[in-house]
Amino acid sequence: MSSKTLNLTAQVYEYLLANSLRDTPVLRELREETAQMKQGRMQISPEQGQLMALLVKLMGAHRTIEVGVFTGYSSLCVALALPADGRIVACDMSEEWTSIGKRYWERAGVAHKIDLRLAPGATTLAALLKEGGAGKYDFAFIDADKSNYGTYYEQCLELLRPGGLVAVDNTLWSGDVADPAVKDADTVAIRALNARLHGDSRVELSMLPVGDGLTLALKK
Repeated sequence: MSSKTLNLTAQVYEYLLANSLRDTPVLRELREETAQMKQGRMQISPEQGQLMALLVKLMGAHRTIEVGVFTGYSSLCVALALPADGRIVACDMSEEWTSIGKRYWERAGVAHKIDLRLAPGATTLAALLKEGGAGKYDFAFIDADKSNYGTYYEQCLELLRPGGLVAVDNTLWSGDVADPAVKDADTVAIRALNARLHGDSRVELSMLPVGDGLTLALKK
């Protein structure tokens, strides 16, 4: 028994993956290709992708949002978990990075579930709201530029139905959010959002030490 979260040594982490991760060749190959990139650390961990897929299935989600696609691993995890008529509105700015994801989405047979929109995330989310999307979505994942996390959160919360879930990535930020001496713009932005969510009575909240920190906010 333990009164706090277990510290994951390399050995324990490998055990976790060996006894929990249910991988597919397409997921594994996308992770491996992304890991070779200079920006490869931006990819979410496989156990986080599997957790989000499980949450989507538990919720019976059909309509989801992703802000920040990168090479499409998180989109692929969620799309595989969605039913045949499920859809993701995937927001990103990079045609180069998302083109990698599109290859794997096609291979996995889920490309038809992913509506990729190349534009600033806040612009796409505002368009969804203007189209009457408020309260129509089940799940949203935020993993984009940290300075706009607060904006994305408010827009996604408005787009979600009651009982919908926002998942926010990087909320532990390699531990920097806990160090008051670290004051770069990204850390300050994440720290501010964490405090904001902690006091937000519109949601039920849990910050999990998964990956780089994953905060789940359930809309009341």
